Amino acid sequence: MAAMDINLPDVHAEVAALFARYEQALVHNEVEVLDQLFWSSPHTVRYGVAENLVGIDAIRAFRAARSPQGLMRTLAHTVITTYGRDFATAMTEFRREGGTRLGRQSQTWVRLPGAPHGWCVVAAHVSLIDPPPQP
Repeated sequence: MAAMDINLPDVHAEVAALFARYEQALVHNEVEVLDQLFWSSPHTVRYGVAENLVGIDAIRAFRAARSPQGLMRTLAHTVITTYGRDFATAMTEFRREGGTRLGRQSQTWVRLPGAPHGWCVVAAHVSLIDPPPQP
């Protein structure tokens, strides 16, 4: 089996830039950009804090109905890992302004022909937990 190239600098830079674009679109409620960054497929999955969305239509409907208020957040411990030239994961922790819970977000990115940005999210998961106890 051939060795896989992990975090090729040019590929990592592409995904990191798209991850940053996603974050900007998320906190500013740029729904059209968010829709473009997700795979336009019935196979796309986004599991959220209180919703299980299967298919791009369900994801788009959720975004269209979501309040644009309270979306600002601070990220921490972001890890983007690319595998070869066409697959990547992005994991981050976040805290909402004024919130007490710790958020966790994971995204699976794939380079697909016809994707508006070359890459798209094919699966995502968002969850909240109580912060770990302080030592």
